[in-house]
Amino acid sequence: MSLNRAQIIGNLTRDPELRNTTNGQSVTNFSVATSSQWTDTSGQKQERTEYHSIVAWGKLAEICSQYLGKGRKVFVEGRLQTRDWETPDGQKRQRTEIIADNMIMLDKAPAGGIAPAPVQPTASSAPEAGAVDQGVGDQEIRVEDIPF
Repeated sequence: MSLNRAQIIGNLTRDPELRNTTNGQSVTNFSVATSSQWTDTSGQKQERTEYHSIVAWGKLAEICSQYLGKGRKVFVEGRLQTRDWETPDGQKRQRTEIIADNMIMLDKAPAGGIAPAPVQPTASSAPEAGAVDQGVGDQEIRVEDIPF
């Protein structure tokens, strides 16, 4: 038996980027920063910030793109996945990402901002080869269900 779960609470470092695969599947990428603080042996306060790459698919991707923005506090839950690729100049690259299953906004939308339009459910399309839809399933998303 094994377990691959990641849960983080932090702030978005940039606005989410929504794209669609060639098959029409929505995918959103964004980054979340988490910080830890401690006092070292000499009594000095120390802080370390980690940056996490997040990938959301399907309806969850659309919701993240529409309602999240730089600086917003968010809870993200998902699984870790590492992908490898080679750059055009032949360098091997690797990135570990959290593939989001769940996202909860932990703060209110900025004051004075324009209220976002409701998410319109779209027909489900098959994810591209090798991709797994980690969205919220086939249930209909209503604006009233979004916690903010």
